[in-house]
Amino acid sequence: MRTALPLAAALTLLTPQGSQAQGAPPAGAASPIVRSEFVYETAPFPSAHASTIAATKEGFVAAWFGGTREGAADVGIWAARQVDGAWTPPVELATGVQADGTRHPCWNPVLFETAPGTLTLFYKVGPDPRHWWGMTRTSRDQGRTWSEATRLPDGILGPIKNKPVRLADGSVISPTSTESAGEPSKWRVHFERSTDSGKTWTIVRPEPGADIDAIQPSILIHPKGRLQAVGRTRSQRVFETWSDDGGRTWTALTLTVLPNPSAGTDAVTLTDGRHLIVYNHTPKGRTPLNVALSTDGKTWGAALVLESEPGEYSYPAVIQAADGLVHITYTWKRQRIRHVVIDPKRLQATPMAEGAWPPSSK
Repeated sequence: MRTALPLAAALTLLTPQGSQAQGAPPAGAASPIVRSEFVYETAPFPSAHASTIAATKEGFVAAWFGGTREGAADVGIWAARQVDGAWTPPVELATGVQADGTRHPCWNPVLFETAPGTLTLFYKVGPDPRHWWGMTRTSRDQGRTWSEATRLPDGILGPIKNKPVRLADGSVISPTSTESAGEPSKWRVHFERSTDSGKTWTIVRPEPGADIDAIQPSILIHPKGRLQAVGRTRSQRVFETWSDDGGRTWTALTLTVLPNPSAGTDAVTLTDGRHLIVYNHTPKGRTPLNVALSTDGKTWGAALVLESEPGEYSYPAVIQAADGLVHITYTWKRQRIRHVVIDPKRLQATPMAEGAWPPSSK
């Protein structure tokens, strides 16, 4: 485990002026972005946030929460399918309506294939993140139709924002976290581990250590089964924790050199062994939105700027499809969900001295 750089050095930021970071292909070379689009242009809700994306045999499925505003009772889980290259109109998959007629907002959907041919939608329902609970629906026809909603067992929340991972032995590790009801609220990361395709779960917590408020982990897979989780904190930097035993135990959380403005991140291990993280490279605000690469999960290089204009670009979700292309969805100004497709073979990492993003190439 390396020692993190001093905070002042780690948070040095050179805001890019363009949409392409230094280290990306030079002028005239093929852009790593092969497609950029909105999942929908118009919808029956004004605000959208917290997207997720999954690949199926028939195309991609994306979901997010939408409604009047985050936390409003009318917020539900909405989804669209990409069929033959085009997104279907959004449909509402879940609401927070209770048996007594009370309606709570929905939160943070996560799509994941829990068993072959079974796409599971995890999401939260509740008045706020301190008092929400986990729900699921499943689809066996690539997201066209869905089962009735089922509440997860008490104490099991499901993946809190980012996708689980399936290990070589078949076990599934779900990255999750809690926010306490006290004041100030405590943020704590934990993991839910299943060996029966999500039928039952056991809770694993990192070793105690520094008092780092952290939530919303993503899991990276290293050689020889070593795992790394990274994610959001209140400490102005991305956290990390490591497991050497398939997620049965995790080290105490420490801070990386990557800045974080208390905003969601997501990450994925690519088939070529590199690790890719999508995050806001700034200690404050939710622009720019960046892509960084690492070969070891410790040293990260600048690869791409997805957004750099004023506004909120946040809560990314990232997967790699069977054809090798990387698919990213994220919140665009709280108004829509953007879908970007990247060819990772065209991504190059430029060193970030003391955590500073390099000047953009012209």
